[in-house]
Amino acid sequence: MIKNDFILLNGLNVSQNYKVVGGEEIMINGVIEDEIDIVAQNIPLEIIYEDDDILVLNKPSNLVVHPGSGNTNGTLLNGLIHFNKNLEKLPRGGIVHRLDKDTTGLMVVAKNEESQNNLINQLQSKTVYREYRAIVWGQIWQNKVINKPIGRHPRQRTKMAVTKVNGKSAETSFEVLERFNYHTYVRCLLKTGRTHQIRVHMLDNNSPIVGDKDYGLKKIIPTKKMGDDLLNAIKIFDRQALHAISLGLVHPKTKKEMKWTIDLPEDMKELLSSIRKDSIENDFGPTDHFLQQDFELNDDDLTFDDEK
Repeated sequence: MIKNDFILLNGLNVSQNYKVVGGEEIMINGVIEDEIDIVAQNIPLEIIYEDDDILVLNKPSNLVVHPGSGNTNGTLLNGLIHFNKNLEKLPRGGIVHRLDKDTTGLMVVAKNEESQNNLINQLQSKTVYREYRAIVWGQIWQNKVINKPIGRHPRQRTKMAVTKVNGKSAETSFEVLERFNYHTYVRCLLKTGRTHQIRVHMLDNNSPIVGDKDYGLKKIIPTKKMGDDLLNAIKIFDRQALHAISLGLVHPKTKKEMKWTIDLPEDMKELLSSIRKDSIENDFGPTDHFLQQDFELNDDDLTFDDEK
């Protein structure tokens, strides 16, 4: 907006690097974008639970949740409105939280305004139970709670980063379920729900999620001990290995505690099978500082303590 002269300082156009000293008058000339018309589309939905107030679904990979720039059709919202025409009367079609395009798993959708407001309040008060499963690079040897703020990446604005500059509090805990030669299978719990939270926190932990194009490994540099079958399985896995496996909340109408748990998707099952097979056939035990020695992270450091 600054580059397009929509923001004026004391009535003048200034560069985005201009430093304010205090007492200036800032004028913002807002631009109201045309509202996107949501078209009902017959998109297959796997409904796990439904009553008069909420529905819970299993979101597949390669599905954007809400229309936006570059994604006006073929989204979850388009499918929800086709599934239930009454949802178009609600803000965002009753959607109260999101999963990334290539993250699979459980989501809850409100079917009326009262339920939507109630679910939003539960999310804001951090009482909704959200459990994920992830396959990450490296050997993790202890459970951990990551409590580091997450905000917009200062240079790559489509990404998020661990940052003290503009970050908001973010807490992810993870538990080791299985450890392999090159990977660890973990259970993640969200305390907060920042954009890309688990993906950013796992990268910050030097254990990025397998297949993550934005917060993962720039390229695979296998040691000589990595089997060809495992290498091929990793190369064809084309999304982040992250799945929302369990969801718990208080029903907005009945006030009863409810919880749903689903299975892993087939692609993650197959990847785990390949990883387990390789670890059995080529077991070489623990490796100290494994990730840092054998793999190359993205060029962009996604942790920022201050502006540089």
